[in-house]
Amino acid sequence: MKMGLGFYPHIYTPNNLDFAKQIGVSHVMIHIPDEKMLPSSKEGYWSYEDLKALRQQVESHGLKLEAIENFQPQHWYKILTDAPDKQVQMDLVKRTIQNMGKAGIPIMGYNFSLAAVAGRKMLPCARGGAVGPVYDVAEDENFHKPLPNGFVWGTQVEEAQGDMGEISLEEMWARYDYFMKEILPVAESAGVKMAIHPDDPPVPVMRQVNRLMVSIERYDEGLQKYPSPSNMVEFCQGTFSEMPFGKDYVYQAIDHFTKLNKIAYVHFRNVRGQLPTYYEEFIDAGDVDMIRALTIYKKNGFGGMIIPDHVPNCPVAEPWVTGVAYAIGYMRALCKALEIPLE
Repeated sequence: MKMGLGFYPHIYTPNNLDFAKQIGVSHVMIHIPDEKMLPSSKEGYWSYEDLKALRQQVESHGLKLEAIENFQPQHWYKILTDAPDKQVQMDLVKRTIQNMGKAGIPIMGYNFSLAAVAGRKMLPCARGGAVGPVYDVAEDENFHKPLPNGFVWGTQVEEAQGDMGEISLEEMWARYDYFMKEILPVAESAGVKMAIHPDDPPVPVMRQVNRLMVSIERYDEGLQKYPSPSNMVEFCQGTFSEMPFGKDYVYQAIDHFTKLNKIAYVHFRNVRGQLPTYYEEFIDAGDVDMIRALTIYKKNGFGGMIIPDHVPNCPVAEPWVTGVAYAIGYMRALCKALEIPLE
């Protein structure tokens, strides 16, 4: 397996890259690179030159850039909203994927959702009062409110009046079908895996918009419709454990998708509770038996990247560094105990 770590732009620094290498990380995921990291972002796509420079910068610290996670909302909101001129953005997104392949970045993680990750609050619910994401349907004041026009992924992407109203499941599948038919031939040619993240929270409808990836069955529908080697799962273990289908559901999901060889990489995080309410815990303190989970990955031959994604915040000088060091140390220890070789 590959011991990985996710970087948001605000924590992507030379010191933190060195820190990652020092604690035993080998591979890196970067979440929505900004214009400082990829200046071509302002042109509506990511250039080959920028992506190559980013990969080389990561490699200069002894690490490998395994994945980028999520497009800039401004780069593809017209695809998500089915705007009349969506093809312009679609062509630029295809250009990004071509450039990723050329630059040697093998995975693009994405979330095909209008609201995306929404409604969570940061509260001191983890062990010892550590602060982390908490979700409660009953406390989500926006849950039933329609999304305003021009508003995607929690971002105001353009000035607009009114709201989107109700968007059916059939309509969301149609938008996804358009995206997949356009992007998969390009991804296959470029050698890039398109890995779709489950909707978080994994509710069927949120803000009057149907959400696609909320169960194993929904994923299977997408994989069966598009049986491409580039059509993959970004397996957020935390989100699958949040799904309200029983305590064993997350293990069933791991077993199912690893047997299909469809997991591009894993968000190896732990959660306590399931819908309608749950909160993120330290990696060793949630409902998921991480040893049992990792044993299934190993048994079915998964050799991709596992990352802690995000971690609870402790009241120390450097909360992210502290939380990440704890999580990576735990993950490496589990791999050692289970005799799982790391790259």
